[in-house]
Amino acid sequence: MTFFYLFLCLIVAQRLTELWIARRNEQWMKEKGAREFGQSHYPLMILVHCSFFIFLVLEVLLLNKQLTGLSYIFFTLFLMAQLVRIWIIATLGKYWNTKIIVLPNTSLVAKGPYKYMKHPNYLIVTIEFILIPLMFHAYYTLILFSLLNMVILRVRIPLEEKVLREWTNQEDGII
Repeated sequence: MTFFYLFLCLIVAQRLTELWIARRNEQWMKEKGAREFGQSHYPLMILVHCSFFIFLVLEVLLLNKQLTGLSYIFFTLFLMAQLVRIWIIATLGKYWNTKIIVLPNTSLVAKGPYKYMKHPNYLIVTIEFILIPLMFHAYYTLILFSLLNMVILRVRIPLEEKVLREWTNQEDGII
């Protein structure tokens, strides 16, 4: 269980750091005239992400889940995903955020992981919603939150695509 508690502390510290970065970037972007979209679904997204960890803790503790050899493989894959997450945040720089915030008439980032796909951060979140429960054999959490994440992304990605199409210079190239 020590590994589980250390892992949770790591994740909480990471998420708080990301929220601090996002808040700082949001302030910078709004000072430059950025607009925010998707405010209606954002609280639901926060609820799902926070509930994920609550359910994970409850499932692991109440069902007395133990680590196995596979747990360390999933942990290694998780660490690799975190490297990609850092690459994503570094690539977007001041434009990275947990919200849909767009600075009108800017060009889309088309370097780093964005050279290969449009929404790599959503892929990493999806991978985390799979790997973290697998690491601790929390299969109820895995199924429930993978489904909830799919529902949220079915709302969020089309909205983000629409906003980016309408408010940015998609054809102009790299920021």
